Amino acid sequence: MNWTTILLTVLGILIFAFGLLFSIAWHELGHLSTAKLFGIRVPQYMVGFGPTIWSKQKGETEYGIKAIPAGGYIRMIGMFPPGDDGKIEARSTSPFRGMIEDAREAAFEELKPGDETRLFYTRKPWKRVIVMFAGPFMNLVLAVAIFMGVAMTFGFQTQTTEVAGVQQCVIKQSEDREKCEAADPVSPAKAAGLRVGDKIVSFNGEKVDDWSTLSDKIRDTIGPATLTVERGGKEVRLDAVLEKNEVAKKDSDGEIVPGEFVPAGYLGFAAKTEILPLGFGESVERMGDMVVNGVESIVALPGKIPDLWDAAFGDGNREQDSPVGVVGAARIGGEVMTLDVPAQNQMAMMLFLLAGFNLSLFLFNMLPLLPLDGGHIAGALWESVRRGFAKLFRRPDPGPFDVAKLMPVAYVVAGIFICFTLLVLVADIVNPVKIS
Repeated sequence: MNWTTILLTVLGILIFAFGLLFSIAWHELGHLSTAKLFGIRVPQYMVGFGPTIWSKQKGETEYGIKAIPAGGYIRMIGMFPPGDDGKIEARSTSPFRGMIEDAREAAFEELKPGDETRLFYTRKPWKRVIVMFAGPFMNLVLAVAIFMGVAMTFGFQTQTTEVAGVQQCVIKQSEDREKCEAADPVSPAKAAGLRVGDKIVSFNGEKVDDWSTLSDKIRDTIGPATLTVERGGKEVRLDAVLEKNEVAKKDSDGEIVPGEFVPAGYLGFAAKTEILPLGFGESVERMGDMVVNGVESIVALPGKIPDLWDAAFGDGNREQDSPVGVVGAARIGGEVMTLDVPAQNQMAMMLFLLAGFNLSLFLFNMLPLLPLDGGHIAGALWESVRRGFAKLFRRPDPGPFDVAKLMPVAYVVAGIFICFTLLVLVADIVNPVKIS
């Protein structure tokens, strides 16, 4: 590795680190702004964890940056309600009770005279939901803005209806070979006179503007077909007889299913790929696919742990869809800057990486588990349901739902997350995901 590659790698890591810090700050700004809007006192707004490397007091809030850019937080007073006796309950020999009261004490440790009306737990459930949802929502907004902006200006690598190459013969796609054999029939595209550079504009008299539509029409046709191509500024009609062949299977989204093949119509040419900007509707559709894939990835996380362990501590391969942590994402950012592609491609890839990271932050934080934002949202919603039923059946108000009682569960969840994070960290260091 030469010095230029090293410098570009470091530059990519720094760019990703800056984007990460901005994403965290943006997330916490959502919590901060809504908390202040509803009159909750916020003593601290911090980006990062660990030792504080810079801070400034402005009004009643200390703003700062900490040494480890792996998250952030705002400190709101009164996150948990007091005990049944109206104050922090006494310690007991139960370790679970200790966890609960430690959390309750932390929620009240910065309480000042006059703060009794500025506690988080005293706000109506819908206000607490907004405060806790605002952080992840800011990440979602950032992810959508970046993705839509890049998709509509730069675009994606897209297959077109222009011919990049013509197959000489018919070969089953399941066969691992490229050279024609004597017994292989001539491909329909070659027999019809299709040439490199031709742009197919209609198939069997129906106009085609995109590769997906053309591909489906070819697959659905076995036998005679007519093609109209643009060649040298003129339209030329070609007659072809499509063969039945074994081709790669497509899923419901039109994506190739690796290793699976189906019988279908076959013409025999390679489509040219270009990076093309998408329209608004196409960009929204791609963004929706990205969200669905993100949800499916989170659901699939537990099942990926054995392979991740084998990649980190065994001789297993690191799959391309393997979970990646902050270190792994930073390494990918460094690799992007060393790719032999135009600078605009590198910038688009970095922005897409940042968009994916923000979408992951949104989805992950919406899990209804403490200590995540989704856990506090679930607690507020449950309180609203309890109070609604009490009011409906004219029963006494049950009061605020004591989220502090779930802290033992929160510690277990946090422990699992920490162990998973460490596993991903080791894998990112010893067997990182690489881009091609």
